Amino acid sequence: MNKLFRAAIWLTGLLLLSCNSTPQEEPLADVIERGLKVSTEQALLMAKELEHQEGRLPKSVKEGKLETSDCYWWCSGFFPGELWYLYENQPTPELKRYAELFTERLEDVQHVTNNHDVGFMLYCSYGNGYRLTKNPAYVDIMLTGASSLCTRYRPAVDAIRSWDFNKAKWQYPVIIDNMMNLELLMWAAKTSGEKRFENIALSHANKTLANHFRSDYSCYHVVSYDTITGKPHVKMTHQGYADESAWARGQAWAIYGYTMMARETGKPEYLAQAKNIARYLMNHPNMPVDKMPYWDFDTPDIPNTPRDASAAAIMASALIELSQLDKSEEAKSYLEYAEQQIRSLSSPEYLAEVGTNNLFVLKHSTGYLPKNSEVDVPLSYADYYYVEALMRLKKLNR
Repeated sequence: MNKLFRAAIWLTGLLLLSCNSTPQEEPLADVIERGLKVSTEQALLMAKELEHQEGRLPKSVKEGKLETSDCYWWCSGFFPGELWYLYENQPTPELKRYAELFTERLEDVQHVTNNHDVGFMLYCSYGNGYRLTKNPAYVDIMLTGASSLCTRYRPAVDAIRSWDFNKAKWQYPVIIDNMMNLELLMWAAKTSGEKRFENIALSHANKTLANHFRSDYSCYHVVSYDTITGKPHVKMTHQGYADESAWARGQAWAIYGYTMMARETGKPEYLAQAKNIARYLMNHPNMPVDKMPYWDFDTPDIPNTPRDASAAAIMASALIELSQLDKSEEAKSYLEYAEQQIRSLSSPEYLAEVGTNNLFVLKHSTGYLPKNSEVDVPLSYADYYYVEALMRLKKLNR
């Protein structure tokens, strides 16, 4: 009897030891703070690196070296915007000074009319700056930029033209990325009282909803419209694997764009579209276990193909916001999925050690694989949307 009793005690102790030795999941609040701390340290190092390089902004890494751009590259607004988010989290004079410095480098973008990315460029930078400081000088710049963006709208097509190149292939190309520029127009409408900004944004969102999506709610990258009839004459990809494939970042732009428009307008059709895209992405059979998408969901090289951390960061940020807009039982699943993505992005596989990665925050993004451009490198917009997602999560967990 004593032997059996002692054996039972030993076995119970062993089981307790085994249970206690199981690694505990890092609390989400700690993940958020760790991610923001690394992002802040990297961003300040990057700011100091470029502070005296007049007009330069971080873009990516090329041949192992930091690659920068001037203000006219479509990614120019992301680093200033990242600094503003980090200042919101930790309002120090140093972060504010750098946020203002790099934002001012985009002032000339307000006059750009040959680029549909004016919304990206100005709203991420000046928009976040105005939200946090209410600097009146930022208003005029953004309103001028919104008017410049509107010059790319043609009523016969009911959409904003994305690109001016490849005219032999496209009459009036509109890319899914363009949904992201509508936030500037919605802000401009509310700020100025000019209805035309909102009307153009709604027309573009409705046209894209009608023509960019397949029956499973995946989207085409490029739809080109006939300039006379306003109807699509080409549906294809430019950066994805194939015309009928689901380019990962394109799907992320789609869910973010319609979530944002649902927030700005309250229109149920935009919310429904965002939810449909969310279901498509969250249930995709080619989504890896860690929720870090391959650069294209349909490339035959899966799983031996690059991931795209930028797509994951954009998607996570959108899902966090969607979880707050949606009042159905699905809302919880959006937030849980985003939290998994943030945990993966904050792991050593994707989150850089301070002082490495050419001072970018995230590793393993993919820009334009078919042209072997920006493959498995850090990208400024991956960092921006990662920090945005962290801030959105932090506000929910307070």
